[in-house]
Amino acid sequence: MTHIPSDNREADWQNGLADLPMVAVTRDHDGKRHLEETVMKTHYTVTLAMLTGFGLGVIAVQTLHAQAKPPVYTVTEIEVSNVDAYIKEYAPAAQALIRASGGKVLAAGQNVTSLEGAPPAKRVAIQQWESLEAAQKWRNSAEYKKNREIGDKYAKFRAYAVEGLPQ
Repeated sequence: MTHIPSDNREADWQNGLADLPMVAVTRDHDGKRHLEETVMKTHYTVTLAMLTGFGLGVIAVQTLHAQAKPPVYTVTEIEVSNVDAYIKEYAPAAQALIRASGGKVLAAGQNVTSLEGAPPAKRVAIQQWESLEAAQKWRNSAEYKKNREIGDKYAKFRAYAVEGLPQ
């Protein structure tokens, strides 16, 4: 049975008809009353809100997962035979290539202090990478190999990677 709201909202409210979302009464230009079914937009709103919440949840989980993945650090010990040529010809291009490949140069220099064990090389460089794969992609690139030919004229290198701890 369909209930038709009247013109008296107070009476409709008392009879429980004021909140019927599916039926509305309109009047045409002659004053005749007509029934119109209205679409319940509440279902669409709730569905859209649920989908939006789900999407935001997926993004948040992906972000947290990416943040939980520890970075990788590469450490390079360098025995430089010609410091001036190394600093002029090799180091700037090497550091620019690291940054262009997604790495971060954290430290590079000749002020190395031994704290324990055998002393390190006179020059050390440390980079941070998103993953071991990213560091290996950089080292396997044609640009790295070409620049390394210059570096090999002025130095001997020993390099290794270590995975960082989750923060």
